[in-house]
Amino acid sequence: MRIAFLTAHEGVEQVELTEPWRAVAATGETPQLISTRAGTVQAFNHLDKADTFPVDGTVADVSPEEFDALVLPGGVANPDALRTDPRAVAFARAFFDADKPVAAICHAPWTLIEADVVRDRTLTSWPSLQTDLRNAGAHWVDEPVQVCLADSGPLVTSRKPDDLPYFNEAMLREFGRIAA
Repeated sequence: MRIAFLTAHEGVEQVELTEPWRAVAATGETPQLISTRAGTVQAFNHLDKADTFPVDGTVADVSPEEFDALVLPGGVANPDALRTDPRAVAFARAFFDADKPVAAICHAPWTLIEADVVRDRTLTSWPSLQTDLRNAGAHWVDEPVQVCLADSGPLVTSRKPDDLPYFNEAMLREFGRIAA
């Protein structure tokens, strides 16, 4: 399986990129870093610059059909930038249109709101997004992880870095269902 990790060129919360990446890679699947620009992605540890990561492809150069699932890491700036990029929004929406699994953590559901794919779904997120999600028609819950099976492929959401063990477990379980 090929798993797309979609981020903006900067602002992704490093641990929300690296921990799910390691979890996917440990299963033998192929994670690919897809971004809005070629080159590298600048990650952050909250507000401080962290490491950079090489981009495997851009939303302008790859197709969602090339991937089996999508991971949307958080950070505040990352999904805020993604939701203003029409190609990134279309890339994310295509996974829902194709009934492919999606996993999003922390602030990442902002991109899903822009893609208009949260209506009538149950999600969790960083708490400050709950009003945005409710206004977009979602049902928000305050849980470490939430798996929603409504309408299309599974949507796995989680609140914050502390929830990564739950997020990774649910993500791998749901991604594994399509590999079986």
